[in-house]
Amino acid sequence: MLGRTVGIRSRLRMVGAVAAVTGTALVLAACGSTKDTGASSAGGSSGTGKVGVILPLLTSPFWQSYNDYVPKMAKSEGVDALKTVNSNSDPSQQITDINNELNQGVKGLVVAPLDSAAIEAGLDQADRKGVPVVAVDVAPDKGKVAMVVRADNVAYGEKACEYLGAHITSGKVVQIMGDLASVNGRDRSEAFRDCVKKKYPKLKVLEIPAKWESDTAASKLDTLLNANPDIKGIYMQAGGVYLAPTLQTLKSKGMLKTAGQAGHITIVSNDGIPQEFDAIRKGEIDATVSQPADAYAKYGMYYIKAAMQGKTFKPGPTDHDSTIVKLPSGILEDQLPAPLVTKDNVDDPKLWGNTVK
Repeated sequence: MLGRTVGIRSRLRMVGAVAAVTGTALVLAACGSTKDTGASSAGGSSGTGKVGVILPLLTSPFWQSYNDYVPKMAKSEGVDALKTVNSNSDPSQQITDINNELNQGVKGLVVAPLDSAAIEAGLDQADRKGVPVVAVDVAPDKGKVAMVVRADNVAYGEKACEYLGAHITSGKVVQIMGDLASVNGRDRSEAFRDCVKKKYPKLKVLEIPAKWESDTAASKLDTLLNANPDIKGIYMQAGGVYLAPTLQTLKSKGMLKTAGQAGHITIVSNDGIPQEFDAIRKGEIDATVSQPADAYAKYGMYYIKAAMQGKTFKPGPTDHDSTIVKLPSGILEDQLPAPLVTKDNVDDPKLWGNTVK
C-alpha cells in the first residue's frame, strides 16, 4: 500500500486534475456543445494511439460475447485496440493487468472492473500517466474515469421483483446475488430486496451470496432447496454464470417444471445471452433483463476515443436512447437501455442475444 504522504500527494494531484477538467468543461459549455450527447472538445489531441481493453473474466457467455464484440466495435469506431486481457476474476490481477498495459504505452484504457473499490489503485496508476480510462459494466467507488458505460442496475433488480411479484401472490423467492464488492451486485440486491418489501410484502426473500461463481451458486442453492422445497421464484443476477447451475440443480431434484406445469418455479435472470433466450423458449425460465454486451463494447470504444481527443460530456439524454447521469461520486455514467425479455419478445431480432452464433 502507498504511504500516507504519497497518498496525500496523489489525492492533491487528482483534485487538481478534476478542477482543471471542470474549469475547461465550463469554458467549453459556454462555447456550445453537441446537440445530443453534450460532448465538448478540450481540443488539441488527435485521439490516436493504442487502447488496452481489460476483461473481468471469460467464464461467462456474456463476457465471451463482449470479448467478441470488442474488435468489431473498435474497428467501427476507429480505435486501435490491443488484444483483450482477461483478469480471470482476480481484482489484484486486474491492477497488474492495468499496469502492464500502461507499461506498453497505451494511450487509453477500457476496463470492466471486478471490484468497485479495489480498481481505484489501477485508476490512479493511469491518472499519473495521463491515460484516460473508460469503465464498462461496473462503476468504481473512487478514482478518475472519463465515463462509465453501464445499464441501470437498480432497474435490473426492480424489473425482476416486479415480474416475480406479478406472477407469485405469496411465498418464498430466492435471489442468487452477485459479488457485493461490486456496485452491480449491491445495486441489484438492494433494489430487489427493497422492491419486494415495498410492493409485495407477502413474498419472503431468501438470499444466496454467490460472488458471480457458478459452483458457489449451485452448492448453496442445493442446500437452500433442501431446507425450503416450497420455493416459488428465483432471481438470478447473472444468467451467464448462474443459468446452467440453477437449471441443473432444479433438474437433479425433480423441481425443473416448464411454464404452465404444476410446480413451475418462476425464474427471472439478468444478461440476455442466447442460452437464456433458449431457456425462455423452452419454458424453463420466464424472463431476463438484456444487458447490452454489444453496446457496452461500442460505447466503450466511442467514449475512450472521445477522451483521448480531450472531449468531455455532461448529464442529459444522448443520441442513442440512453441518459448520462452524474453518480454520487461525481463520475459520469451513460446508462444504456436494458429491456425485459419474455416469451412475448424473445425472438426480437434487435436483441443482441439473437445475433450471436
